[in-house]
Amino acid sequence: MLTQERRDIITRIVNEKNAVTVAELVEELETSAATIRRDLTELDKEHRIIKVFGGATSVGSINTGEDAVKEKLLKNVEAKDEISRYAASLIVNDDFVYIDSGTTTLKLIDYITNTKAKYITNGIVHAKHLIERHLDTIIIGGKVKARTEAVIGSDCVDVIRRYHFTKSFMGTNGITLKAGFTTPDVDEAMVKAEAIKHSYMSYILADHSKFGVVSSVTFAELKACAIITDKEPSKQYTDETVIKFFQQ
Repeated sequence: MLTQERRDIITRIVNEKNAVTVAELVEELETSAATIRRDLTELDKEHRIIKVFGGATSVGSINTGEDAVKEKLLKNVEAKDEISRYAASLIVNDDFVYIDSGTTTLKLIDYITNTKAKYITNGIVHAKHLIERHLDTIIIGGKVKARTEAVIGSDCVDVIRRYHFTKSFMGTNGITLKAGFTTPDVDEAMVKAEAIKHSYMSYILADHSKFGVVSSVTFAELKACAIITDKEPSKQYTDETVIKFFQQ
């Protein structure tokens, strides 16, 4: 097999699986680990894949846009239900819980049963839903981003700095090994980063479609948060952080 042909196959495999190990490529292509490592190095230089320890991940499509809340609510509904139900079960008495804006975190509120915890959010719809469920609620003030109905900006960040949360439940637009957790909006990324920094434990609520996707701005490294998702991701992700998944 010619070198270029082999590298094209490697690129295709990585893009199909989002992440692969050197051992998997050795078995697939019936060649040496040294050859595969050289190929990964060159493909990384060409920005066709991302070389990581022990393997490679896909570059991922850079997503600079964002759907409106109503559009997001229609995507991966069953997965969001499963993720949210489990996340809500983690809330205990006297928790001070930060709930990020986003459709999966909004679904989380449907499953919250603990009335002895306190809840704070930067989501306008989230705050309304928390109040409707008779939960002790604080909404953070600041600039409103109309498309996602989230409170963002420096005023919001300043308020978050005053608090210390026992748990935070966060949304994300993308998850990759190299870029971590990403979002398209700089102001929203600042809010997310500050909430995670001020949380004893942070959970990212994300269905499987978020893996291998990169948005414009990183708000946290993988190791900063646990992930609750619906399907088992590549082992390279589970090596980096705690992941709870529901795939049978």
